[in-house]
Amino acid sequence: MTQGATTPEAENRELKGALAALRLELERARADAEAGEARAASVASGEMAQLRGAIVALRDELERERGIREEMVRHAEAASQDELTQMRHTVASLRDALEGARFDADKRVRDALAGAEDEIAQLRATAAALRVEMERAHAARDDGAEAVRVQYRSEVAQLEATVRALREQLQEAAARAGA
Repeated sequence: MTQGATTPEAENRELKGALAALRLELERARADAEAGEARAASVASGEMAQLRGAIVALRDELERERGIREEMVRHAEAASQDELTQMRHTVASLRDALEGARFDADKRVRDALAGAEDEIAQLRATAAALRVEMERAHAARDDGAEAVRVQYRSEVAQLEATVRALREQLQEAAARAGA
C-alpha cells in the first residue's frame, strides 16, 4: 500500500506543484498582461496624444487654408467688381462717344443737305433767270430778225419801185427818142 499511497501523494504533490507552477505562470501572465496593457495604454495614450496633436495641427492648417482661400476669393471678387466697374465705365464712354459721333454725323448730313438745298435753290433761280434771259434774247433776236425782214422787204420794195421808175423813164426816153 505504500506504493499506492505514494502514488496518490506523489500525484497530489505533482498536482500541487503543477498548480503552484500554473499559479506562478498565471500571475506572470497577469503581470505580463497588465504590463502589456499598461504599455499598450501608454503607447495608445502616446499615440492618441500624437493623433490629437496632429488633429489640432491639421485643423489649424485647415483654418489657415480656409482663411487664405477666403481672402483669395474676396480679392478675386473685388478685382472682378473693379473690372466690371471699369467695363461699365468703358461701355458708357463708348456709348457717349458713339452718340456724339452719330450726332456729329447727323449734323454734318443736315448741314450738307441744307447747303445742297441752298445750292439747288440758287441753281434753280439761276436756271430761271437764264431761261428768262434766253427767252428775251430769243425775242430780241426774233424782233431783230423781223426788223431785218421788214427792212429787207422795205428795201426790196424801194428797189422794185426804183427799178419800175427807171424802166418807166427808159421807156419814156425810148418813146421820146423813137417818136
